[in-house]
Amino acid sequence: MDSGARNLPPEPRAVEETGLNMAFLADLALKTMYVRGFLMGHEIADAMKLPFTSVLDKVLDYLRREHLCEVKGSGGFGESSYQYVISDEGRARARELMDHNQYVGPAPVRLETYVKMVLAQSLTAQTVTQDTLKRAFSHLVLSQAVLDQLGPAINSGKSIFLFGAAGNGKTAIAEAIGTLLPGTILIPYAVTVDAHIVKIFDALHHEPISKKTSDDETSQGIQKGERYDRRWMLIRRPLIGVGGELTLENLDLVFDPTTKFYEAPYQMKANGGVFLVDDFGRQQVRPRELLNRWIVPLEKRVDYLTLATGHKIDVPFDALIIFATNLNPEELVDEAFLRRIRYKIHIADPTWEEYREIFMREAAKKGIPYSEDGLRYIVMEYFVKPKRKPRAVHPRDILDELVDIARFRGLPPALTKELLDLACQAYFLKA
Repeated sequence: MDSGARNLPPEPRAVEETGLNMAFLADLALKTMYVRGFLMGHEIADAMKLPFTSVLDKVLDYLRREHLCEVKGSGGFGESSYQYVISDEGRARARELMDHNQYVGPAPVRLETYVKMVLAQSLTAQTVTQDTLKRAFSHLVLSQAVLDQLGPAINSGKSIFLFGAAGNGKTAIAEAIGTLLPGTILIPYAVTVDAHIVKIFDALHHEPISKKTSDDETSQGIQKGERYDRRWMLIRRPLIGVGGELTLENLDLVFDPTTKFYEAPYQMKANGGVFLVDDFGRQQVRPRELLNRWIVPLEKRVDYLTLATGHKIDVPFDALIIFATNLNPEELVDEAFLRRIRYKIHIADPTWEEYREIFMREAAKKGIPYSEDGLRYIVMEYFVKPKRKPRAVHPRDILDELVDIARFRGLPPALTKELLDLACQAYFLKA
């Protein structure tokens, strides 16, 4: 069982233990009924991810006393099977609430509770060993020197700058780092601060831990039927990547003027995992502006986000930030900025021996019989003679072209001079 499972927050046993007041929960329950219609008590509880007994039953009793909803029959035994319908007065109240904000879903947790959970699951408490690192990168051909730099950089949980020519695997390295981070973490569906709601869970970037069918427990140790606060979801440590589309606005709370609640920025969604800024230097925001925005978070591990009211909130900055670029770092930012990025790792062109290993692996993946003569021919004709530098991506791309050409011609893919010439001539610009 990992750290995420051991720290499962207890199920709230009273309204007070949710961290939210009765009025807030009543409003959310009313909006749920307004949007979803005729519901049984346990269905409302499930939608809000709160227990029916001692929490939602009290909320629904409150709504009934205020004549905002009523019971219209029962679908089974017990109060949780009562069928609730919103009243005309409740419908009018719900419309007012929807004008204020349209958030409907799991009840949020308080920001203070979220902060404590992030710190309890911090990356800095995790350790990647040499053996773990080698296994995670076994699908890539990297020098021992690069692996020796990556290990301490990952364990630091701070920031990494990967630089070097395009096509040598910087993005693949960052993605591999994301997969090797140990354990799982808990994140809330949403948090609340000063009556504002910030949605954190993102199905596009967060991968929930699903249950096994064989032994009725999750792959990370939550027993079936175990009682815990279901406003939290157990996920794999996230890997969130952004490229040239990144703007400064993406790094602050995103307020939707229609729904009137907030979406957490990328770095907040990446807490506990990896945030990759790919193609650094090609963003719409200038590198200096981006690093200016992150000077304090990178050093203090605290970020400052701004609500639409202008009020600033403090949130943890607990993601491993990876900048990847094929531009000259010294031309992007000055020395003072580079100093704040703790680990700078050059991903160099592969040696010819490394190139050979990559080529052999790619040929095996594609079912192409390897030929030393074929590789020697490529190296001499398309690298040595035109004085072209090798890139780690070349074997994959050339062999992909070769397979396409062979299929078109009705031939088995093989490292023949004819197919290699056709593939290379279609792939490379003339030197």
